[in-house]
Amino acid sequence: MRPSTLRALKRAAELTRQNRLTEAVLITEPVILTADSYEGDEILRWLAEHVTDFTGDTDKEAR
Repeated sequence: MRPSTLRALKRAAELTRQNRLTEAVLITEPVILTADSYEGDEILRWLAEHVTDFTGDTDKEAR
């Protein structure tokens, strides 16, 4: 994954935790839309592995 893509995803997670979802989408949408299929797969894996980055939920027993 490109470093710029990873930065955008991390920033979106930060904004989402601050309840600034609209800004998070504005940052990540262009990155996701321009990703090729390989990078798109990497993005999906990263999102699945970093759900708590977006929710701030660290209680794994609740799942």
